[in-house]
Amino acid sequence: MKGQAGMTMLRYALAISLGACAVMAHAQATTGQPWKDARLSPDVRATRLAAQLTQDEKFHLIRSYYAARPKPGDKPVPPGAIGSAGYVPAIARLGIPALQESDAGLGVANSDKFRPGDTATPLPAGPVTAASWDPQVAYRGGAMIGAEAHSKGFNILLAGGVNLMREPRNGRNFEYAGEDPLLAGTIVGEAIKGIQSQRIISTIKHYAVNDQETGRNTINAQLNEQAMRESDLLAFELAIERGKPGSVMCSYNKINGDWACENDYLMNQVLKRDWHYPGFVMSDWGGVHSAAKAVNAGLDQESAGETFDQEVYFDASLRQALAKGEVKQQRLDDMVQRILRSMFAAGLFDQPQQKKAIDEKADLAVSRSTLEAGAVLLRNEGELLPLNATSLKSVAVIGAHADKGVLAGGGSSVVTGKGGNAVPGLAPTDWPGPVMYHPFAPLKAIRTAAPSADVQFAEGKDVAAAAELASHAQVAVVFVQKWATESVDAPDLSLPDGQDALVAAVAKANPHTIVVLENGGPVAMPWLNQTAAVLETWYPGGDGGEAIAHLLFGKVNPSGRLPFSWPRDLSQLPRADLPGATGGTPPASVDYNIEGANIGYRWYQARGIQPLFAFGYGLSYTRFQHGDLKVVTRDGRVQATVQIKNTGKHAGADVAQIYVQVPGGKVRRLCGYAKVFLQPGEQRNVSIPLESRLLADFDPAQHRWVVRGGSYAFVDGRSAEELGQPVALELPAQKL
Repeated sequence: MKGQAGMTMLRYALAISLGACAVMAHAQATTGQPWKDARLSPDVRATRLAAQLTQDEKFHLIRSYYAARPKPGDKPVPPGAIGSAGYVPAIARLGIPALQESDAGLGVANSDKFRPGDTATPLPAGPVTAASWDPQVAYRGGAMIGAEAHSKGFNILLAGGVNLMREPRNGRNFEYAGEDPLLAGTIVGEAIKGIQSQRIISTIKHYAVNDQETGRNTINAQLNEQAMRESDLLAFELAIERGKPGSVMCSYNKINGDWACENDYLMNQVLKRDWHYPGFVMSDWGGVHSAAKAVNAGLDQESAGETFDQEVYFDASLRQALAKGEVKQQRLDDMVQRILRSMFAAGLFDQPQQKKAIDEKADLAVSRSTLEAGAVLLRNEGELLPLNATSLKSVAVIGAHADKGVLAGGGSSVVTGKGGNAVPGLAPTDWPGPVMYHPFAPLKAIRTAAPSADVQFAEGKDVAAAAELASHAQVAVVFVQKWATESVDAPDLSLPDGQDALVAAVAKANPHTIVVLENGGPVAMPWLNQTAAVLETWYPGGDGGEAIAHLLFGKVNPSGRLPFSWPRDLSQLPRADLPGATGGTPPASVDYNIEGANIGYRWYQARGIQPLFAFGYGLSYTRFQHGDLKVVTRDGRVQATVQIKNTGKHAGADVAQIYVQVPGGKVRRLCGYAKVFLQPGEQRNVSIPLESRLLADFDPAQHRWVVRGGSYAFVDGRSAEELGQPVALELPAQKL
């Protein structure tokens, strides 16, 4: 025993000695450069490194350059840039890596434009991920994008779009996550977390109230403080808490009179003071209008000012402002500290980007599974879907280039997937285009899913020919599309190019007509009641054709639920008109105080309006039964529990949606949700923690969230309209 004990002590002493040697070696390696010690916090490391910077090096960090592949006559790409949306050169003297920034709303974007031949995996549109009502789906998608970016040499992704859908015609709705602050905030926050798990800095954007593209560079969004904190800013607050993005991107528009990128209320008072945000604020490309005012209001980095702003404000003009005392040196040092802190927090110093091959098959599977989780079955008369491949004899597939690929949205988020553009040359071919079709053809996938069926295609331009083809088929699947893009809003909700007439004619010729939508937001459906089924896929993304076939033939049970309300027509909106969307000078301002915090389903409730489809709506190939809702207070948090049972014949997923009506309130607010997957006959108790800020109001006078106290009515719903029996719970008044 003594010998064993002695040997144990000897090994212990040796381990201590080796550990001490390792510590000494690490200390020696970081002597003179203490910020390299990865055991220190990002704040301490940033402080130590910032102290070594010269004034010129500080100015070096607070502005980026545009690094796109130039056209003839453009400025050359900065040396060292890999070709991207933005670039901050390295500071080799101190080992500070370059910042390589890429647009990345739905994948590593514009790769082929900046680096010919380079491609990336496109995710489906943002509403697809939101419609999954599944944070794990969002995380996986973010992690996939982050890993691809890391493999390509990027370390900052301009991702995290969380602007709420106040305007259904907004050209960028396809980049975002719907109309509700809780759903959008949790989904986008999880996507950011996924991106940053791959040692990448993610932004969150566009801060804030950037809810339409018409006049986006000039328009003044008017919205009172309480409504803003309870809607648009709450979505940002929740996403920042969950995802901890390294950077916030301020938007183009004005908010209550001040440009977003020089708005003291947004950046200093809310973001940095109230939310204690430790990262940095970068401008959108072309969003800076001043030096001293922007810096003092909280802007930390100017993006590509030499190309997009009237001047590079964060150079000579800012130096002059410092010399005059208009900006304090302490503020410049804070800007640098915040940038470095985010770089350390993301691991940019310790685990630099290394280019390597991408697992294309695995990444396509992530994209495909995202669509399978978020596609929404809007209509299924007579349970036509799922299609039975063994009994199906003939199928007419019609429209929307379904023989070649699936549509994507336009603008800075467009991704070039492997195989390039399946339908090149469609206008516009230049900004905000190109119009992109990812080469994942639904026609091919449908033929594979139903090998014994005669599957024929008609492009749909000849309506009579399409209807004739449909009349001889057992089932007709009509694909319709509406392209949306950054910088342009749709003038209305209608489908372009006579597609309404196409659907009506096909549905008249064949009562078993299925419509598959590829679109960025709600569209008018005058033919709805003539069709048998409607499947919403938005922009389907990578392997989208395969995912659509899986959904149509029941290999996957649709489980998406709408992340926004679907209006019947424009008269139901807070603003039926969208001046400037069809040309001309846009108005100077837009009044969002009309609806205030009551966006989407809350607006419809407050006005007693029934939309075409409610927020949270979605059908399934199976049926679910919800038990009685129970709501209790536990450890200071309100928690809901509901039993859900799959009473149908197919495995599938349902979403428990918990809404609350606060004392004296006129509308119900989503305050919690959970998605549950169940086999036929399976049941499960689902516990859902409820978000306390949705049980409260923001009080501008007290500058905080306040729970009124009294009797709160909670209800479990399958949508904002299909609700169970309310359950009352007494809550004390309190300040959060």
